Amino acid sequence: MQAHGQSHNKSQGQSQGQLQGKSQGNVGGVQVRCHYGNRAGNRLPPEVLTDAEVRLIMKACNVNRVTGARNAALIVVLYRCGLRISEAISLHVKDVELAAGVMRVLWGKGGRSRVVGVDPGTAEVIGSWMTTRSLLGVPREAPLFCTLHGTPIAPSYIRRRLSHLAKQAGIEKRIHAHGFRHTHAAQLRSEGVDIGIISKQLGHASILTTVRYLDHIAPTSVIEAMRKRVWDGGGESWSKGEL
Repeated sequence: MQAHGQSHNKSQGQSQGQLQGKSQGNVGGVQVRCHYGNRAGNRLPPEVLTDAEVRLIMKACNVNRVTGARNAALIVVLYRCGLRISEAISLHVKDVELAAGVMRVLWGKGGRSRVVGVDPGTAEVIGSWMTTRSLLGVPREAPLFCTLHGTPIAPSYIRRRLSHLAKQAGIEKRIHAHGFRHTHAAQLRSEGVDIGIISKQLGHASILTTVRYLDHIAPTSVIEAMRKRVWDGGGESWSKGEL
């Protein structure tokens, strides 16, 4: 199965509310484009996941199967490293140095390359998948996340699989590859990571882009301001269900 990018016509197989992915990148010279939105072409708002929800999705992968272990490791890279889907599926074994906590993205958005940090827990999951693919005899030069035959995974497969996993996990939020990147960014912000570091991790062209990005997916200043407001609930007790 080969990675490919096709612009989907809204009239082709889309029912009301059907989703498409929103990601763009260059994979080995092939432009990968997917669009998230509804039938009317409206862009749907991002939905940040909780760590518990991500764990449920990973559990639904069934890591006892080879493809399940691969999919779980791919989700971890999207979630804990903040990669775009096009960047993740173009990774190769040589691009990852787990001992150093380093991942090199050679074909980022706009043709930009960058170095991404990898936390120890994520490195352990990636290392486990590397061991599995090696035991399967997958060629080292094949993409890090590939089919059992060593060929690239298609973005369309990932979209379908994530949708299926979300249903299995009982999660009602929209689950798509870029949503894990949103979640990664939101978590970094909540952890107090410097915005300059977040910008470099995400591969944004400028910090201003990161500011706008974070304000859209995690408007912490708005949330904090509202949480500081005090109200007595109208002076009544509503816990008894009396209206």
